[in-house]
Amino acid sequence: MLHYAIVFFVIALIAALLGFTGIAAGAASIAKILFFIFLIFAVVSLLGGVFRR
Repeated sequence: MLHYAIVFFVIALIAALLGFTGIAAGAASIAKILFFIFLIFAVVSLLGGVFRR
């Protein structure tokens, strides 16, 4: 999932450089949402590993 967030971030950067502000904003929003979902899953996984031991 972090891979998809990075891909959308790169798409947003390229679109912003080329002047496609609508596409850049959309891709940046998707990247931000995916990053936060990844972050939540990472914290839940970390806490699950700590409490299992």
